[in-house]
Amino acid sequence: MSGPPSQGDDESAGRLVYSLGSSPAERDRLRRQSGELRDHSALLLDRVGVAEGWQAVDLGCGPSGILDLLADRVGPAGRVIGLDFEPANVALAREFTAERGLANVEVVQGDARSTGFPSAFYDLVHARTLLINVPDPATVVAEMVRLARPGGWVAVLEPDVGGSVCYPAHPAWDRLTQILLSAQQVDGADTFIGRRLPELFRQAGLVDIGAEAKADIYPAGYSRRTIRADLVRSMRPKILAAGIASESELDEVDRAVREHLSDPDTLMLPHLLFLAWGRKPADAAAGPLAGQRAADLRPGLIRGRSTLRPGAGRSGRRCP
Repeated sequence: MSGPPSQGDDESAGRLVYSLGSSPAERDRLRRQSGELRDHSALLLDRVGVAEGWQAVDLGCGPSGILDLLADRVGPAGRVIGLDFEPANVALAREFTAERGLANVEVVQGDARSTGFPSAFYDLVHARTLLINVPDPATVVAEMVRLARPGGWVAVLEPDVGGSVCYPAHPAWDRLTQILLSAQQVDGADTFIGRRLPELFRQAGLVDIGAEAKADIYPAGYSRRTIRADLVRSMRPKILAAGIASESELDEVDRAVREHLSDPDTLMLPHLLFLAWGRKPADAAAGPLAGQRAADLRPGLIRGRSTLRPGAGRSGRRCP
């Protein structure tokens, strides 16, 4: 994903920045991630019961997110809106949808903390690996709940680094983990966000909350086996600027970790993955646009706000 900007010096200077950077390597990592986490994302959609005709939002979709999964589930009668903060990711996501002929998908640029989308309208509001990258995840969850219609669903997939295992142990892995956690703390991000998801959902007023944890062990040669080293590479400019590690140390740690992980006898569990979902109470106040058809609600984001086209009413479906 690429989500809201961090709260660092760049924002105070007026320039908003995704905390993991926007390099070509980071965009490639996000594209790989869509495939790596596809099965878990499909399971999350199963848990919610996404059906044809639904209106769905994918916040922090990156260059692809789960746009194709959602497009297939909601069908031609449904609609999917992908939102990302980084212009380069928005462009790539638009190419992704065009190449696959996903006519029921639109991708826009915006901030997941304040999307400008209509309130209480969408059947599903989804995010993946977004909350771990923001200093105040409750703000994003609150926005997700605002967007969901009464009876609609909020669903997320987030990592939690507290369940990691690297065996046999290696000092370079330990140092890499220290560097990564220190870099994420610069932005106030919570690397243990996965376990907090049910709590965040309850505090936001959701009901029928469910959660599952996945512990995937990645074999040698699998791209997600090196996820921590890849993240540190993406965050290298931030790490250097904060004085967390030097260029030479980063190079040596990266080399040693990748060499250790190339050994097929090394067991690698980089994190737990938490799937969580919750429903907005059916008696929650409906938004003023709840009767509009999705085809008449074009986000057309301009500085984070939406513009609307007048149109006929939309039927008031309810989630199972």
